[in-house]
Amino acid sequence: MWGEKMTELLDKKCIPCSIGAIPLDKEEIDELMKSLKEGWRVIDSKYLEKSYSFKNFKDALKFTNDVGNLAEAEGHHPDIYLSWGKVILKLWTHKIDGLHENDFILAAKIDQIKN
Repeated sequence: MWGEKMTELLDKKCIPCSIGAIPLDKEEIDELMKSLKEGWRVIDSKYLEKSYSFKNFKDALKFTNDVGNLAEAEGHHPDIYLSWGKVILKLWTHKIDGLHENDFILAAKIDQIKN
């Protein structure tokens, strides 16, 4: 089940939403969370956040650059915190100040970068 739902997200592309679009509600968020790998947290029904660990700064920086390239390709950009051996990502749709399906699409694709 998880694999199927993940594949559905991976097959999609982030599509710009318009200002005034309605953020996802708790039920929609809970359903989409089932599609993501472990480690993602929902903060205040508004943000997705995940922390990744690395053995050194170089690997964390490479992951950060890979996420940046993916974000550019998708046209959807996370907040990224980079430190020695650690990267924290925070996703939400700024235009609607909440979560949109795009955030889950990007989260699923980011998890493919670091297996």
